Amino acid sequence: MASASAINGKVVVVTGGARGIGLATARTLHALGAKVAIGDVDEATVKETGADLDLGFYARLDVTDRQSFTTFLDDVERELGPVDVLVNNAGICPAGGFLDEPDEVTQRAIAINLFGVILGTKLAAERMVNRGRGHIINIASVGAVNAVPGIATYCATKHAVLGYTDTARLELRGTGVRASVVMPTLTNTSMIDGVASASGLKNAEPEDIAAGIVGLIAKPKPRVTVTRPAALLIGLSRRLPLRVSEAVSRAMNADRIFVDAARTAARRDYEDRARHS
Repeated sequence: MASASAINGKVVVVTGGARGIGLATARTLHALGAKVAIGDVDEATVKETGADLDLGFYARLDVTDRQSFTTFLDDVERELGPVDVLVNNAGICPAGGFLDEPDEVTQRAIAINLFGVILGTKLAAERMVNRGRGHIINIASVGAVNAVPGIATYCATKHAVLGYTDTARLELRGTGVRASVVMPTLTNTSMIDGVASASGLKNAEPEDIAAGIVGLIAKPKPRVTVTRPAALLIGLSRRLPLRVSEAVSRAMNADRIFVDAARTAARRDYEDRARHS
């Protein structure tokens, strides 16, 4: 398998690796022979996950703190070798109307989803540019190109991740370091607890996103949207007049799924962890 040969032996760091997409990515890459390191702010869960998968390195990581991120990467390189790929996956998605969102929740989402990605990109790129090789993969969302009521701050951060990564990629041209963005559709993780599916569009599984990341490592390109039906739908919507595109979103109930889920009991545990842990 071409992807296996491209990944075998690479040192790959995955942030937010204790759960969801990060966990699926770590598991998939590990099975393909990569030397995988995961970091997560949830120390107990990241240690349990790392031990269960028998990964090469795992530890607590606060992506919003330069010292924490620097120490983490130093430790990875001491244990596993120079980082070949960084997957900036850590993120949160507090739901609710923007008028009701407390400032501290807004600031937390921006710090993790955007500043954490910017910081990780900088710290990894510094090391990679000096070696003349490496790949930074930043996880955005279809919300980076498609407005979703009920998660305004999340969409704003993912718009910014897309813009930042595209710009960094241009600045890195000729250095041997690549930068890519993955834009997942709704994915069946705790991030969408209590959230209904958009009518006519199947949710992705974490393993689908992991497969997209594997494909990017094996054959780098600037952007990939997962799933393919989501990519086709977004491509179509961007060709339509804005009013028509928004009408299609309403017809699919996509404009209500996070608004309606925000205060449901099914979402309570996720919201508490996203806002406070």
